[in-house]
Amino acid sequence: MTEHTSDAGAGSADAQQHRRVLLTVHTGRRDIVELARTSAARLIKGGIIVRVLDEEADDLAIPDAEVVQADAEAAQGVEIVMVFGGDGTFLRAAELARYTDAALMGVNLGRVGFLAETEPEAVEETLHAIELCKYSVEERLAIDAAVLDSEGTVVGGTWALNEVSVEKAERSRVLDVVIAIDGRPLTSFGCDGVLCATPTGSTAYAFSAGGPVVWPDVEALLLVPSNAHALFARPLVTSPHSVLTVAVPADGNMARITADGRRAIDIPEGGRVDVRRAARPVRIARVHATPFSDRLVAKFGLPVRGFRDARHAGPGHELFSSRNVLARDIVRGDVEGNGSAQAVTEVSGAGTDDDA
Repeated sequence: MTEHTSDAGAGSADAQQHRRVLLTVHTGRRDIVELARTSAARLIKGGIIVRVLDEEADDLAIPDAEVVQADAEAAQGVEIVMVFGGDGTFLRAAELARYTDAALMGVNLGRVGFLAETEPEAVEETLHAIELCKYSVEERLAIDAAVLDSEGTVVGGTWALNEVSVEKAERSRVLDVVIAIDGRPLTSFGCDGVLCATPTGSTAYAFSAGGPVVWPDVEALLLVPSNAHALFARPLVTSPHSVLTVAVPADGNMARITADGRRAIDIPEGGRVDVRRAARPVRIARVHATPFSDRLVAKFGLPVRGFRDARHAGPGHELFSSRNVLARDIVRGDVEGNGSAQAVTEVSGAGTDDDA
């Protein structure tokens, strides 16, 4: 991951006048639609052109908004793709921004929202930062997947921000796979599937399958077996330049791949999948310089008081309950002169964040 500071607001007044923000919205919830509308009104008042997708335009009903088709051209000329929803909406927006210079900025209205930048309570601060171009841009490693047949001919391909999942097509059967790294066979086993993930995706499906949590600025690829029937079926962390291969023997067992849970391709019998680092990263805009460790604590509700102190609060009360991570309490242990540890509460300021 690399980080850049935005200079979109610097330059001529004409450049400032033609700044554009594309909204992608989970329109199935009224509260999300209302928040998107008020945010759009704020941006338009600030002189920023708001663009919406044709499939969402009627539900949003934003006056003076540009309406575009939800295709590869939707984010052309856009500075930021602003996402109102959970991680699923964010991944849908990533498809639109994929081949442009637009940066993704998410408002978490889902349950976890690892990819989102902010919570609803901090939208005003985020919009103000967009208006002033006070944000940085992270470049997250993405992956490309090529599907090959038994002759080695490429028959399909896709990309992913989180993971490419090689899955069995028949629930009643075990999927036999052969794993190779950089063209060298490593092991084989039966399983439900194999995940090839990015550091960004390490807190998604790969985490559920028992993979490690990898900080997003680490450049690496992950291979995580799912329910493998083998003694050596540990998660692997490889070089970002490696090629991860999952081959399916020609035994009549059918398999497919899914990318970020959104795009699926069947694997021919006896075929394989080659996964490598994508040439183009995914750009994510950040307003708050919050460490990833703070995001983990907030998203997973990790106990940070310490074992003995947490017991006094009772199970499930290790962290103060608040959906607004921007104002959550961070607890640390200070050592008094008598040598005893005392819990000291520090309230983080409005500059912290919640996040993918």
